[in-house]
Amino acid sequence: MRHLFDPSILREYDIRGTVGRNLSPDDAHALGLAFGTIVRRQGGARVVVGRDGRVSSPALEAELVAGLRTAGVDVVRIGLGPSPMLYHAERLLDVDAGIQVTGSHNPADDNGFKMVLRHRPFFGADIKALAQLSASGDVEHGAGSVGEVDVLDGYVASLVSGAAVPSLRIGWDAGNGAAGPAIERLVRLLPGEHHLLFTAVDGSFPNHHPDPTEAANLADLRRLVAARKLDLGVAFDGDGDRIGAIDAQGRIVAGDQLLAILAEPALRAHPGAAIVADVKASATLFERIAELGGRPVMWKSGHSNIKTMMHEVGAPIAGEMSGHLFFAELGGHDDALFAAIALIRAIGDSGRSLAELRDAMPAVVATPELRFAVDPARADAVVDEVLTRLAAEGATVDRTDGARVTTRDGWWLLRASNTQAMLTARAEARDAAALDRLVAAIDAQLLASGVERTRPAS
Repeated sequence: MRHLFDPSILREYDIRGTVGRNLSPDDAHALGLAFGTIVRRQGGARVVVGRDGRVSSPALEAELVAGLRTAGVDVVRIGLGPSPMLYHAERLLDVDAGIQVTGSHNPADDNGFKMVLRHRPFFGADIKALAQLSASGDVEHGAGSVGEVDVLDGYVASLVSGAAVPSLRIGWDAGNGAAGPAIERLVRLLPGEHHLLFTAVDGSFPNHHPDPTEAANLADLRRLVAARKLDLGVAFDGDGDRIGAIDAQGRIVAGDQLLAILAEPALRAHPGAAIVADVKASATLFERIAELGGRPVMWKSGHSNIKTMMHEVGAPIAGEMSGHLFFAELGGHDDALFAAIALIRAIGDSGRSLAELRDAMPAVVATPELRFAVDPARADAVVDEVLTRLAAEGATVDRTDGARVTTRDGWWLLRASNTQAMLTARAEARDAAALDRLVAAIDAQLLASGVERTRPAS
């Protein structure tokens, strides 16, 4: 049975699209058939499947399971839960692979599939090969079985195993995402005082968009922390693998700042270890890792890229600006609930509040991630043109992922997004005037390649 996927849903890190436009239950069935074929041809026989709380997820999950069974794969269904629960099940159950039906932090009408094969991310060339296999129709056929396993309580218990968790006053915003039920169970196991927002799973996300890296989506949490005078607040995306955090003053603690806090206990336990962060991260993070005796490793953005590099260098922890934090003790997977517990422990170990830890960080100013719509056929070409001009100018450039340019003012980054038809940029400097000069340099390079930044209306 041949099946052609819309090329736009074949992303670098997963398969993701808009239900009813470029993603359908037929795609889910074909994905199950092709992925099941790959599993069987690698000697596997069992796949664990989970899903998030989106309205479309039950139908997509049902067809995915049907496709896997048609390929002759036995399926273990774990039902509704965050993506980290799927990763937990894939590590601990007697299975060969796992698939989570999830649209992650995307809008409510989007959905997709995150895949793991033999404890490693299935991405990039793997996804292309899966699409080619589906298009060829060269798939296995059989009659796989299906069963169900409840792993939620075991997953939650694993989050607090080990060292004691200190008593703090915390706000938790689940954003009506799939992590809600797990968070409700988790806080029952914790000391301290806990206030919950939006833990009821609702795939329409009625309260706010499920992306905790966007400041607007933290407004309710900020109000809660201020009203209750809490020590901190944490927030989660639609499938519980991205964390956002605010301190007692309502200030956002960015992904690289969280990693800087977590680096200290990680390097205390693993002296001299490598710690991986994505190319968008602050220069102050890499300096902090080195100051603590660690080996900073800058790598390409994207959770699958970071996971892969983490394994290569043996890093105990890694992170991205997007709020993904990865832990070697979890097999290298990202888990925002585990990250929340790690943060609470790190705060307790430090003897300081989260606000005090943030105050101790070097003072820099930075842009948010800037995005520029571009013809997909031009995205990589524009970055290449910029790199060519920079080389001719003798600029100091890191080419790990696009162009990260260091100047006396600070640094700026321009790269092609792996998930959207966009160029993305970021800049960081010692003061506002220096930041303006860096942003002007980005604008000049874009303009030289025929791309103009759209500025917000005043």
